[in-house]
Amino acid sequence: MYDELIMMTALILVDLQNDFCPGGSLAVEKGDEVIDVANKLMPYFKTIIATQDWHPKNHASFISLWPEHCVQNSKGAEFHPALHFQKITKIFKKGSDQNIDSYSAFYDNDHLKSTGLTEWLRSKHITDLYIMGLATDYCVKFTCLDAISDGFTVYLIQDGCRGINSEKHGIENALKAMQTSGVKLLYSNAICV
Repeated sequence: MYDELIMMTALILVDLQNDFCPGGSLAVEKGDEVIDVANKLMPYFKTIIATQDWHPKNHASFISLWPEHCVQNSKGAEFHPALHFQKITKIFKKGSDQNIDSYSAFYDNDHLKSTGLTEWLRSKHITDLYIMGLATDYCVKFTCLDAISDGFTVYLIQDGCRGINSEKHGIENALKAMQTSGVKLLYSNAICV
């Protein structure tokens, strides 16, 4: 029974990339602190998915919203060097359409295009997702909300996330929105026993 439960769960690491960590072009404060949490959690999961912001150089969001970040094949788009990325089962790239951003690991921001993550998870009979990463109030939040919409059971690993807080109470509001939609909040020590 325990093995069966393990097979039905996946850990999703959202955008643990150089540009979102201190020194990166869109650094999340203390973003690098979540790398240890990810490494600590990985041995508890058979399926580990990582997302990667993967923008073309002329991405539309660079003009109006964000500084240039996670440009395809750049150092900034690489996973943080301390991440045990050899344990990752599958990588899903997002944000590669130059005209629309993709905060969520599942869909672009207009929900016009899927990354294929939902279909892939269903093909593996995975029902429960444990999600962590950068940033709480953007890519993590939208990944969790889309996962709930697509019928998954979702757990947010709070100590495995850091936020941008670009809007007043941004992180707090993101956590509330996730909880309201059905996301369960927990800390990594509930898994790493």
